[in-house]
Amino acid sequence: MSFVDDYLPNLGPDDADITSHDAYVNGVPHTTFTRLRTEDPVHWTEEQDGSGFWSILRYDDALAVSRDVETFTSSKGIRLEEMDEEETEARLTMMELDPPDHTRYRRLVSKGFTRRRVESYEDEIRELAIEVIEEALEHTEFDFVHAIAEQLPMRMLGRMLGTSDEDGHKLVAWGDALLGNTDPDFTDFPVDLTDTEQFRMVPFRSPASIQIFQWAQVQAEKRRANPTDDLISQLLEPAKDGVPLTDHEFNNFVTLLVAAGNDTTRYTMTHAVWTLMNHPELWDSWKADPLLSQTAVEEILRTSSVTMHFRRTATRDIEMRGKQIKAGDKIAIWYNSANHDPDGFENPFRYDLARESNDHMAFGRNGPHLCLGAWLARMEVRLVFEELLKRVDRFEPNGPIKHLRSNFIAGIKQLPVKVVS
Repeated sequence: MSFVDDYLPNLGPDDADITSHDAYVNGVPHTTFTRLRTEDPVHWTEEQDGSGFWSILRYDDALAVSRDVETFTSSKGIRLEEMDEEETEARLTMMELDPPDHTRYRRLVSKGFTRRRVESYEDEIRELAIEVIEEALEHTEFDFVHAIAEQLPMRMLGRMLGTSDEDGHKLVAWGDALLGNTDPDFTDFPVDLTDTEQFRMVPFRSPASIQIFQWAQVQAEKRRANPTDDLISQLLEPAKDGVPLTDHEFNNFVTLLVAAGNDTTRYTMTHAVWTLMNHPELWDSWKADPLLSQTAVEEILRTSSVTMHFRRTATRDIEMRGKQIKAGDKIAIWYNSANHDPDGFENPFRYDLARESNDHMAFGRNGPHLCLGAWLARMEVRLVFEELLKRVDRFEPNGPIKHLRSNFIAGIKQLPVKVVS
């Protein structure tokens, strides 16, 4: 059997404060999102330290907001944090731009992430996956996150950036501090628990950004002296209009690549192993039928929904489901809710490795803000599981798991496992 119903052991309370980072330390409170999606799908959400925002919870509405970049702009920020104009400008990446500016930035590196280019990496990624897995399987007990899930994306990112595995370990730590900037396990400056005013002008309000800036400038000097075929060299080339990135733009772009290039894929893999470990019949089904890989990967992406939301800002007054959204209002597109909406997916809490209709929003949607690394993430997840299934009969839990403290990224940061043969 390729599916299980009610795959999550804990759907959380029905009254969680979805703005609170602490509300996610035991997993996503899906019961709360289900209630809001049913009762109030365009929900005004109060914030303790902000102006409040509209939560978009249903699949069709999430699609509509994602596609309408004129009405719902990214230019005021893609996270719920409110920034003044000076901060917004200082921390600008292509994520906070709408076309045509977004397109100019994206073209600098997009050729390295096309489906055709990523397919050309398959042999290299598979070799890396085998190397990582066989290193981990020298032991029968290990933390899946550290031993496998973070290793493959880290090493592949290093190759694409043209850096060493030694640098890769630093990139992982910095990436953790950026996307985990609310988790004391990953940073000494969690943004809602300490005073981060001194870092307000750098991405993610994190001192890790300053370290990445310094590292990026060293890499830039090396590439200017000896250009190579990697992402950093591509970023240093002039855009189509002949104008190169400034040092500041370059630093912010590299910071975005570091933040996005490891953590989300790692957490996707980890969520999948955790689910399959809780439901070993799924592992057995996939192992018996390797052709499930294509649909299984899409189901992994849908159900994990690692990036839980992105923010947009209304540029004009608009009505949605009877609610009056005003120009300047913040909007959060909750992908984790949209990906579990029964209007978008039949039996959304069924984990079905053979699900055929699976037009999920794990990478946003087709359009200017579709995740640049979508095809790479798909391939990395697929190849890790194809190689694991050849070598592992079963994983068993080997201690408590730990979830990321974040209302932005849904991640399991510790997953102790035991290999059973």
